[in-house]
Amino acid sequence: MLPRIVLDTNVFIAAILSPAGENRDVVRACLLGKARPIMGAALFHEYEDLLGRSELMAKCSLSAAERQSLFEALLSVTDWVKVYFLWRPNLPDEADNHLIELALAGSADTIVTNNLKDFTP
Repeated sequence: MLPRIVLDTNVFIAAILSPAGENRDVVRACLLGKARPIMGAALFHEYEDLLGRSELMAKCSLSAAERQSLFEALLSVTDWVKVYFLWRPNLPDEADNHLIELALAGSADTIVTNNLKDFTP
């Protein structure tokens, strides 16, 4: 059985901004069927928001069409999960609580993030 993961947006954005590294390896593992990402509405909207930020994407070597194609490829291997309840774990960054809720609702094995400081407690 493939590990089910919540792939935080910071991992995907780092993967498209950097030509190599662990972030890209995680995204590649998802695309190759070695891990199964799960997605919920809040996380999807966060992805769309970040991919639409021109000042952030100015640093990316991929064109807008290439970024969209990569995101669509990721979505094609993603399991969608509806979050019917709010756990409100009260992480230091309130905007990260939805990742915990998604992980619980989707029975994720792990949350993959570069934001360890807000998930440590």
